[in-house]
Amino acid sequence: MTAVLQIDNVHKRFGNHHVLDGFSLRVEPGEVVGLLGPNGCGKSTVLNIVCKLLSCDVGQVQLMGVPLNELGYRALGLIGLCTQHSALYPDLLPAENLHFFARLYGLSDKERKQRVAELIGSFQLESFASTRVGQLSGGWQQRLHLAVSLIHRPKLLVLDEPTAAVDIEARMDLWRLIEGLRNSGTTILLTSHHLAEAERLCSRVALMRSGRVVAEGSVPELLARIPGQAVAKVQSEDKEAIIQRALDLGWPVRQHANQMHLLLPHHLSLREIIEALDGTKVSALSVQPVSLEDAYLELMSGSST
Repeated sequence: MTAVLQIDNVHKRFGNHHVLDGFSLRVEPGEVVGLLGPNGCGKSTVLNIVCKLLSCDVGQVQLMGVPLNELGYRALGLIGLCTQHSALYPDLLPAENLHFFARLYGLSDKERKQRVAELIGSFQLESFASTRVGQLSGGWQQRLHLAVSLIHRPKLLVLDEPTAAVDIEARMDLWRLIEGLRNSGTTILLTSHHLAEAERLCSRVALMRSGRVVAEGSVPELLARIPGQAVAKVQSEDKEAIIQRALDLGWPVRQHANQMHLLLPHHLSLREIIEALDGTKVSALSVQPVSLEDAYLELMSGSST
């Protein structure tokens, strides 16, 4: 099956700074692939190259099996882009924005009217038919922005931190919309700093550091690379004693900020953990199953005791 997006060994420099260093990624039809990594790791550069805002120095990018440089501006018709910063016209109504962008993408009058009506309905924008976009809340503006990115039925939807600038209720609403797109078979490349967002929405996750992918797989596959089934997060003034006791028990220890993360072979109750750490001074303790956050910390920073 032809990949929707195929990126092979891409390099990009800005002066002496090697931003992308052999970056490769494949996105299959119907997948939601999350690209995660710290600021400065090259995520935005990848998206800019995919969306033809930048060119790569070395390597190749293909959309639907065709190299970007052969597609030319036709590539823009295959991609829908929704960023955290709205690209809407604030003085226009929601439907007017949709009609405007539909014309840019060359939709016929009949198709344009049909598509605008579909998106107004599926994104529940009917209540704001007479409201100028600039008067909408940030969450509703972002909802409309997402609808605009879909107006031309793109083969690949690129979401660049789409919920970064909205409140938690709007974020949950956007997650439900993106879940609906995923369930309908939309192919999505998503960047986010919300690990819970990626864990909920993505069928596959690629962890990026220093311009390349360092680990990728489904969330369960990434979790399986953690040497534990649960994590106990411990705060104590007696760190050395906690670490030594955990190692004696065979529990790998990771230190993040002021917390010690003890990787447990299976879920234990708080009482069982306290009893196992008998003789040490614990000031705060919580326990939970391993999550994508734990996998991120494990795979991006490397293990340490």
